[in-house]
Amino acid sequence: MEPIRVLVVDDHPVVRRGLESLLAQYEEFQVVGSTDGREGLVPLVQELHPDVVLLDIRLGELNGLELARQLNRSGHPCRVIILSSYDDEAYLAQAAKAGVWGYLLKSASPEVLADAIRSVYRGQKCLSPSLGGKALDQLATMSRKWAQVKSGLTEQELRLLELMADGASVQEIAAALFLSERSVKRRTQAVIEKLGAANRTQAVAEAFRRGIL
Repeated sequence: MEPIRVLVVDDHPVVRRGLESLLAQYEEFQVVGSTDGREGLVPLVQELHPDVVLLDIRLGELNGLELARQLNRSGHPCRVIILSSYDDEAYLAQAAKAGVWGYLLKSASPEVLADAIRSVYRGQKCLSPSLGGKALDQLATMSRKWAQVKSGLTEQELRLLELMADGASVQEIAAALFLSERSVKRRTQAVIEKLGAANRTQAVAEAFRRGIL
């Protein structure tokens, strides 16, 4: 099995070296690079192709959440875990809007950090245990809404996509949305094209991959 490729982003060299040393203890992780973020994150990610980015929320004069937003807009499939000293909901909400997959307090144990990397790599949202399940639900909900906005799908198309994911037939979708079967087929094709898929099955799979559903 290929190791999980990790990029470390922090403006303090001591912290970067500490994270590199910690992750080196796990054979399943490979630190592909570390940076203070001053030269920008997107070009480095495109060069190193990490699976997971550990990103400090504060990088001197730089804002880690803004870097996360830029990375999210770039379309690169890597997933960001924010490392933060702040546990209030305002920062958590901003992180969710930035499209991050995880939010960990810097006080988290090495085991929690390792588990977070594994979870995010598998496509699961992750939050510091001390922040509680309610905050995790908030992060997941806001991330999903952001993914839906980015998809360009209308409210009706999103509802149609949900019904497709539930395995509903054209007739069942038509009844649920008060549309003709012809309209359902036309709108289904529009959804498939917007998601860059070839058929209904691929469209649903792509929606789950992007976090739309």
